[in-house]
Amino acid sequence: MTLSAIIAYIFENATINLIGFSYGIPILLGGLAFKITELKPIKPTQQPSPEVVELRKVQATQTQTQIVKDVTRYWYGQDAHLDTALKKVGLGPSKEAQPVLTGFHETEIKGAYALVLEFSSPGRTFDQWMVKQAKIERFFGPGVRAYISQPQEGAIELALIAEPVTAEAPISA
Repeated sequence: MTLSAIIAYIFENATINLIGFSYGIPILLGGLAFKITELKPIKPTQQPSPEVVELRKVQATQTQTQIVKDVTRYWYGQDAHLDTALKKVGLGPSKEAQPVLTGFHETEIKGAYALVLEFSSPGRTFDQWMVKQAKIERFFGPGVRAYISQPQEGAIELALIAEPVTAEAPISA
């Protein structure tokens, strides 16, 4: 629209020129603002096996499902994926030290569905993550255990492991 307004201006067509500038420039600026604040989706680092897909269908919690949906879509106006969650558990008080989600994968751990979030975390030590383990479990719970590992220096893997629901005996009257 803005381009047509510029062409109309060159050929002295005032009506198209006015409409193009009136609507085209704000639309162009809005589109540029969205593009600048665009947060691209995170792709899985490995595809789940058919067994893990079946396990997900049976055991995945609402939170695990929502995390996968959130990190695999475009976001606008956010600094990083899961930035709010990391701030709430005390791992992201400053932009410089905040861990950045770099990938994820789904797996099975001891018969349970697990969503493993892979972070680049040069500003937070493994010990700082371990101190927050209980808070992470409460934040992403109920029905989730958190297991934190450090595959290499500056990298953290946070496994959110579904706790399968056990049948409880009915209460007798």
